[in-house]
Amino acid sequence: MPVVERDRRGHVEILTINRPEARNAINGEVTASLSEAFDEIADSDDAWVVILTGAEDKSFSAGMDLKAFAAGEGASIVGAKGGFAGIVQRDFPKPIIAAVNGSALGGGCEIALACDLVVAAEHATFGIPEVKRGLIAGAGGLIRLQRRIPLAFALELSMTGEPITASRAMELGLVNRVVPADRLMDEAIGLANTIAENAPLAVRWSKKVIRESLYMTEEEGWKLNSEAVGVVFTSADAIEGPTAFAEKRKPNWQGK
Repeated sequence: MPVVERDRRGHVEILTINRPEARNAINGEVTASLSEAFDEIADSDDAWVVILTGAEDKSFSAGMDLKAFAAGEGASIVGAKGGFAGIVQRDFPKPIIAAVNGSALGGGCEIALACDLVVAAEHATFGIPEVKRGLIAGAGGLIRLQRRIPLAFALELSMTGEPITASRAMELGLVNRVVPADRLMDEAIGLANTIAENAPLAVRWSKKVIRESLYMTEEEGWKLNSEAVGVVFTSADAIEGPTAFAEKRKPNWQGK
């Protein structure tokens, strides 16, 4: 069985970390497989939205596979394009939804933080417990957490190492939706399909402007916004959208 399973549903690509016996921990093979998948999806004209999840219902990902690390796989676990799990240092243009099917602790939480949206099962948990082992969350958790939740709570999570429930994560703004476990993938796929109904070029530029302008000055933000307007408003999809509306039909997006 592949360590990363791939399933295409229309314009939605589902990636499943398939190591339930190891709580979907990330070894070198998983990082390489995810990195390759993200490369292919980024270049695909037909894949518009990605869902990333873990196999079964215990763990989204336990983070780095410490046994693999001890066996000398450290470089391959973090060294592929995109860094750890092929994602935490990747500038990925298309929307990624994390479907968190269980615990997302340590590197697993950092993988979820690298995604744009998070749908969580009710029993899911989140946390960066590295300080309990004399370490720090080195795969982006200390960079991204305070951008997703209030600073005081980011500090609390990073310094106590204590986990939080899915409902608490949603209260803080880390999670978009919390659903019963048996509805997790249906909810994630529904959200992905709602995004995929929209013009893919417009969606990608919306993501780009929001993410990149977060810590820009307003002047810098307007420059990026103007660039986005220049590209999107002169695209074929910008003609197709109003035309389809006037003709009372579903748009036929080209992504260009």
